[in-house]
Amino acid sequence: MILKFFKDWTLLIAMTAGALLYKYTGYISFLTPYLIFTMLLLTFAKLSPKDIKLNRLHGWLLVIQFIGSLLIYFVLRLFDHKLADGAMICVMAPTATSAAVITGMLGGNVAFLTTYTLISSIAVVFVSPEVFSFVGTHSDVPFFESFIFIAKQLILLLVVPLLIAWGVRRYSASTQKILLKLNKGSFYLWTVALMIVSGMTVKFLVEQEEPQYGLQVWIGVVSLIICSGQFILGRYLGRRYNGDAVSTGQGLGQKNTILAIWMAQSYLDPISSIAPSLYVLWQNLINSFQLWKKQRSGRLE
Repeated sequence: MILKFFKDWTLLIAMTAGALLYKYTGYISFLTPYLIFTMLLLTFAKLSPKDIKLNRLHGWLLVIQFIGSLLIYFVLRLFDHKLADGAMICVMAPTATSAAVITGMLGGNVAFLTTYTLISSIAVVFVSPEVFSFVGTHSDVPFFESFIFIAKQLILLLVVPLLIAWGVRRYSASTQKILLKLNKGSFYLWTVALMIVSGMTVKFLVEQEEPQYGLQVWIGVVSLIICSGQFILGRYLGRRYNGDAVSTGQGLGQKNTILAIWMAQSYLDPISSIAPSLYVLWQNLINSFQLWKKQRSGRLE
């Protein structure tokens, strides 16, 4: 009963704990990339190279993810660069590893979604360093030096766990079984990571020397519009081109917000991390509504 309560209210509990303990989350914030690495390793352990089947629609989703993020950035840059940073990261962030779970429950194509989760994550490794080198906190550093600095960290974070997972699958069946058994543990790792990044965001808001409440409200509004827009656009494309609104909707709308918050806090203006922090709330509200509708129809898996 207690375990079910925590699973049902994970989002609220983790974010509340982070907010209340914001003075202390900084002491364990160094764990965030390690938690992301481990979650991805456990997720990729379930994925066979044979499961990777590219679809033309994957390409269009990537175009929206990266070209769309830049278009939004340059438009909002006309109003405020911090607002532009937050909006950009909400579009550029890769698909959440947990999106496959929601897709399965909603009856979508899990293989399609899993493939896009992988290629969108890898694409972030190669594209985001170039973007952050120009617009981020390292923009005053020579481009090549900044590119190497950021790419190295993202490769270690996103590509290495994939290579390890596939290496284990190929050469060590016993270790593969252990990783599969530990897969459910990624739920708890996600909770800790969410608590840390929520605490770091609250810490920044509370301790900022010159509060910008008006800007922060606008960042929240833009975050909501982008989240809703990506779900709607993804479902439209899926319904029109492959008859599967669910997988494309989740692929475009459900983001790896833990990674997005970490990237925003690491490479962009810290206040921009409010956008992906609130995106956590928006996408979970949308997912809850979709699951509720599915449950009411009596077809929730």
